[in-house]
Amino acid sequence: MIRRTVTAAAIGLAFAGVVAFSTDPTPAAAQFGKFKKAQKKDDAKAAPKADPKFVAADDKPIPADQLAFFEKKIRPVLIDKCQSCHTADTPKGPKGGLTVDTRNGLLLGGDTGAAVVPNDPKKSLLLKALHGTDGQTQMPPKEKLSADAVADFEKWIKMGAPDPRAGKPTAGKPKPIDIAKGKEHWAFRPVGEFKVPSSKFQVEEKKGSPIDSFVLARLEKEKLAPSPEADKRTLLRRAFFDLIGLPPTAEDLDQFLKDTSADAFAKVVDGLLARPQFGEKWGRHWLDVARYAESTGKELNTLYPHAWRYRDYVIAAYNADKPVDRFFKEQLAGDLLPHQDDAEKAEHLTATGYLAIGPKSVNERNPRQFQMDLADEQIDAFTQGMLGLTVSCARCHDHKFDPIPTTDY
Repeated sequence: MIRRTVTAAAIGLAFAGVVAFSTDPTPAAAQFGKFKKAQKKDDAKAAPKADPKFVAADDKPIPADQLAFFEKKIRPVLIDKCQSCHTADTPKGPKGGLTVDTRNGLLLGGDTGAAVVPNDPKKSLLLKALHGTDGQTQMPPKEKLSADAVADFEKWIKMGAPDPRAGKPTAGKPKPIDIAKGKEHWAFRPVGEFKVPSSKFQVEEKKGSPIDSFVLARLEKEKLAPSPEADKRTLLRRAFFDLIGLPPTAEDLDQFLKDTSADAFAKVVDGLLARPQFGEKWGRHWLDVARYAESTGKELNTLYPHAWRYRDYVIAAYNADKPVDRFFKEQLAGDLLPHQDDAEKAEHLTATGYLAIGPKSVNERNPRQFQMDLADEQIDAFTQGMLGLTVSCARCHDHKFDPIPTTDY
């Protein structure tokens, strides 16, 4: 039950932060600036003649016109738009295992395979990424290249992807995911039986739980002592703030202090769970996980005029102590669940607002790109919020550690 879970968690709340990833474009920008200065001098000269020193990785000389095309149309884009994330010098390593600063790096590719297949644009993952097609994440991620720039890359690949940049590949071949090893992680193993440890710090059975025994045993191991038991005034304030987010009134405090019965605190907790503010307080935490907002955000911020209906559904579910598995099923597939009457049908449909809300790039012109991004956002929200896994990483590559291949995604 939702309420039972929340009551247990009321003792200690923890909030997880969102890690923001950023890359520093300065090195690439500086390199591009130097390239542009050199390029201006080259533009003043005639097109270079074939030179034996300009050879591809397979030692074949590059024709002068193809070399000029690469230097003027392809290399500047790779430096300006790609190399901040896809070089061996990237602080956290090349994203997706792909390096673009050598010809061999493009031919070898990254985690998903070869980025460039000479003479075959259809098999070149780089071109698919620039188009944002066939399930490939659009690259560059923050701004789509112009149609002319993408056409230049297609033309370049058709002519055999001539590239004078020699050098050993800086990315290895994609390693197959080890499903068996991934399943050895404790989070994917069945729940086992654990003996409740003993400790010199004893807790009265009527006041504690087996969880306390694990905490106390660890405290003893670390040579620490538990905090003293809270007085009734402090205990009441903690219960009120944890369960409904509001302080107790003077009347609430006076009544609790005068109640000397053994179940005095239990009666306070039951009373707080029955208040409508309980669902408002704790439903808000789920709404954070469900990325609740009343607009799409992103480039064109379009309103969701009926998002409040989903918000109220969540609050009502907490106040009704709806079973957690039922709570999840209604949000994922409420439109497919059986219903007794029109009211229950409406409730189930409202629950699927979980899938309908969330950030959306409604300014996206490519219908297929929009569909793939929409599904990806839903998968990301569902797996993080309900499974505790970042499965959306597998849109581009097998997980590095978790047993989740791209085929499952």
